Amino acid sequence: MDKDIEQILTRYKGKKQSIIMILQDIQDKYNYLPQDVLKSLAKRLDIPLSKIHSIATYYKSFSLKPRGKHLIQVCLGTACHVRGGQRILEEIERELNIRAGETTNDLIFTLETVNCVGACALGPVVVINGNYHGQMRTTKVSKQTC
Repeated sequence: MDKDIEQILTRYKGKKQSIIMILQDIQDKYNYLPQDVLKSLAKRLDIPLSKIHSIATYYKSFSLKPRGKHLIQVCLGTACHVRGGQRILEEIERELNIRAGETTNDLIFTLETVNCVGACALGPVVVINGNYHGQMRTTKVSKQTC
């Protein structure tokens, strides 16, 4: 097992009940949850791999696929949707040549949709690396703004 993963396990004293925090730290290191690391983790913590997978797929913040360096989330909640959120999404898809749920081949961008980001008054909203961009318009979408 990777030295960094050993440090993560040591930080949580190898406790099974810390699995979510351990997975968060692994995701922070790799930007996703690599299958080989999950297999080693399952063996080390004596947790069935299927249980780790069920945790990783239950929480939207985890990804089993490689993600881009920059995460773009387009809100499609009701307020954002009625203000053009879908058009914003389509423009970003065109600009990056990927669909929602995909990552660019160079692993620079991952595009996701979310149901609500809690900023309805600013809709439509795009969140890039945790930074909120409100009142988006298709004319504001470009690789430079992503």
